[in-house]
Amino acid sequence: MIENKTVAFHTLGCKVNQYDTQAMRERFEEAGCRTVEFEEKADIYVVNTCTVTGTGDKKSMQTIRRCHRKNPEAAIVVTGCLAQRAADELKLPGVRLVLGTQRRGEVVQLLEKALEQDCALIAVETLRQAPFEHLMVHAHEGHTRATMKIQEGCDRWCTYCIIPSVRGPIRSRPIEEIRAEAESLAKAGFREAVLTGIHLTSYGREQHGAITLLDAIRQVHEVEGIERIRLGSLEPVIVTEEFVEGLKALPKVCHQFHLALQSGSDTVLARMRRRYTSGEFLAACALLRDAFEDCALTTDVMTGFPGETEEEFMQTVDTCQKAGFARMHVFPFSPRETTPAAEMPDQIPEHVKAERVHRLIALGDELAKN
Repeated sequence: MIENKTVAFHTLGCKVNQYDTQAMRERFEEAGCRTVEFEEKADIYVVNTCTVTGTGDKKSMQTIRRCHRKNPEAAIVVTGCLAQRAADELKLPGVRLVLGTQRRGEVVQLLEKALEQDCALIAVETLRQAPFEHLMVHAHEGHTRATMKIQEGCDRWCTYCIIPSVRGPIRSRPIEEIRAEAESLAKAGFREAVLTGIHLTSYGREQHGAITLLDAIRQVHEVEGIERIRLGSLEPVIVTEEFVEGLKALPKVCHQFHLALQSGSDTVLARMRRRYTSGEFLAACALLRDAFEDCALTTDVMTGFPGETEEEFMQTVDTCQKAGFARMHVFPFSPRETTPAAEMPDQIPEHVKAERVHRLIALGDELAKN
């Protein structure tokens, strides 16, 4: 039914979403569709949404409406985290299929079913017992770098974060699948693999230590043709002496590590329900720097968390200066419905959040130059 149709994709959010989009792209192409640029008029649009912040919600909705304006006759597929959280709100003009964060491998069959029944089909399921979805990607848009999704879900339940409820529990990709995809990508000419997940640090944890993130990295490291391995965002708690020693034995691992800070104030970290202190974070930075002379550290920092005082903000500034980041992604706190932080007292005014964002961005620029 969709053979010979044109299809365009737009991805919002993280590298995991980018991977999922590429997997869906391959499904459509296998069904006889031709991929076109998103700015072009297409028969089918696939929008992979984000709901981490209010901005993600807004951009996702704007993108869906834009697709309908470009071609009112097009069939729009909406998938991703916003679709998982608010499927009923996405019954917008032109939308024929709403998928959540599962069943992306069935996207073609589900869209054909919706078109056959001439309806808007919602195929969003509970994630309570969701398995790891066995998507496989054989190619990427870039020439040499490929993203590999090896982990799904999160069970940390930080007080500000909605992701555990839209991505489900932690699930790890089987070791043999990781090796197989790395070999496939190497044969296709890719030289760099970026290992990513919703909470990469949790890789293997549901298997009670039977496998670890180091085991997954080693599988990719052994693949001939893969010359560099880059790691996605890590929690500082994974940076132990054992982990660092394991990385030192793997020369293909890129010495750039993204450690999620969020706040450099211990009292704010406690309210966020993060599982480390600023001191433990800095100790993790020191372990990596001691092990890798050319180590570059990047991070995420949130400003304006409920109750954040000027003193607590300055503690974050101090921690960032001590860490000496190569790059900082700075963003304001965005209250997410159903999360504890959204109901906390002492919400910070928007103008204060914005002012602190600008101060931290300026610091990040200074650190980057250093």
